[in-house]
Amino acid sequence: MRVVVQRALSGSVEVAGEIVGAIGPGLVVLLGISPSDSPAEAAWAVDKICNLRIFPDASEKMERSLLDIGGEVLLVSQFTLYGDARKGRRPSFIKAASGPEAEALYDEVAAGLRRMGVTCATGRFGAMMDVTLVNNGPVTILLDSEKTF
Repeated sequence: MRVVVQRALSGSVEVAGEIVGAIGPGLVVLLGISPSDSPAEAAWAVDKICNLRIFPDASEKMERSLLDIGGEVLLVSQFTLYGDARKGRRPSFIKAASGPEAEALYDEVAAGLRRMGVTCATGRFGAMMDVTLVNNGPVTILLDSEKTF
């Protein structure tokens, strides 16, 4: 599972001119799922998203988590996180999961965040989406369950 976590003042996702998800302060999270991912990786992602200490404390040090600040999450599926452009000019997406299995894990991450008490808005799985955010900091963190980076 690959996760791009962006600290945000606000974020929204639009599908065909309709806003389908929006948040205030918190995180915009782009989620890529591979065919080898399982509910264990979904649980790992939920834990990381909730507990990353990337919000400032009174001293302006990144010491507080999403749970500490009561922030929200906008979760957006993004298979292109598994794009491989090392060869040629057109990325290959063969390492990205597709279909019902990927959607089930995406839904599991959203449900896991909600179980942690986090307000979680979502995009629409598999749709062409326009994502807007006000990146705060900017702070952007890359996570990979296989620890390739």
